[in-house]
Amino acid sequence: MRTQVAIVGAGPAGLMLSHMLHRAGIESVVLERAPREHVRTRLRAGVLEQGAIEMLRECGLGGRLDRLALKQRALDFRFGNRSRRIDFDAEIGRNVWVYPQHEVVTDLMQAREEAGGAILYEAPVQRIEDLDGSRPVVVYEEAGQTRRLACDYVAGCDGFRGVSRSFIPEDRLRVFDRIYPFGWLGILADAPAATNEIVWGCHEEGFAMQSIRTPAVTRLYLQCDPDEDPDNWSDDRIWSELHKRLDVDGMPPVNEGTITQKAVTAMRSFLAEPMQWGRLFLAGDAAHIVPPTGAKGLNSALADIKVLARALVEHYADGRDERLATYSDTCLRRMWLVQRFSAGLCTMTHQFPGQNPFERRLQRADLEYMTGSRPGRLEFSENFTGLPVEA
Repeated sequence: MRTQVAIVGAGPAGLMLSHMLHRAGIESVVLERAPREHVRTRLRAGVLEQGAIEMLRECGLGGRLDRLALKQRALDFRFGNRSRRIDFDAEIGRNVWVYPQHEVVTDLMQAREEAGGAILYEAPVQRIEDLDGSRPVVVYEEAGQTRRLACDYVAGCDGFRGVSRSFIPEDRLRVFDRIYPFGWLGILADAPAATNEIVWGCHEEGFAMQSIRTPAVTRLYLQCDPDEDPDNWSDDRIWSELHKRLDVDGMPPVNEGTITQKAVTAMRSFLAEPMQWGRLFLAGDAAHIVPPTGAKGLNSALADIKVLARALVEHYADGRDERLATYSDTCLRRMWLVQRFSAGLCTMTHQFPGQNPFERRLQRADLEYMTGSRPGRLEFSENFTGLPVEA
């Protein structure tokens, strides 16, 4: 079998690339190791930057989004028993939207299936050959048989634990990594959010967060040990900690409800350089991981795809390869700024083991400056609603 672009991974990055290439008349085949339903129902982050929303609409994917997405114009930081809102709509006229990743994937799957797109589920990639030549071959398994997919280019969109990154030679790859000494206990609760805004609790006993999944369902998080067993957290303990870390004077307390899901997510910052080698291009979690504090994972993946799709379209339409040659540099310029923002927020809002009083007071000073000064609010607003994409 042969195609123009082989895409490894049917997450939002891989599906979006396939969709954008199709709209430009470029063939692709998507190879995904997991079953279709598993891909469709994977629960991930749910906050989209304004640029990501605009990108989805421009690609004809705004129908369900415009009906279901919940616009957020501000973020409420709570510390010192006070609420301190940053209204990014008022500061810079930009917003974010709550629209869970599985909804984005559902929209993309539907669009690709309606267009007859080639997506092979339960087809794990075994190896990629001749990436430094002119005709790479992706070797994969399907129904117990080994098959070969010849192509012009390979897009590695298969996540942090995928195989694509491993085909960049070790002596060409540089990895930057930070593992945080805490995780998030995430819960889903059948209860409306106490306010219609995302809330971050920066408490002396640990971070907490209220987000919104739907008008009737709340997503909540508590800082915990990275290897914590969720079963150690009873419902009473969860609600007690959420009230302690999120409730402040003058604001409605957290609404309690039936907890339908709880799981612990470890936190890390990771970036691989370069994001391309030969005819392989990495995108999304295959190239970089950010802690969920800044809600940048899905948004960064879509930013990569915007750059890569533009570069591939220019190659096939005009024979111009300048953007392909500079894909990694272009994405990394933005991605290091995203890492800076996400890691900085993580450090500012969480409690670290062994912190001394001086370090805690510095955290508080950073929070006071960010929420209490015009330059601080502007910097947060610009980064949280999304940096420009050089595409």
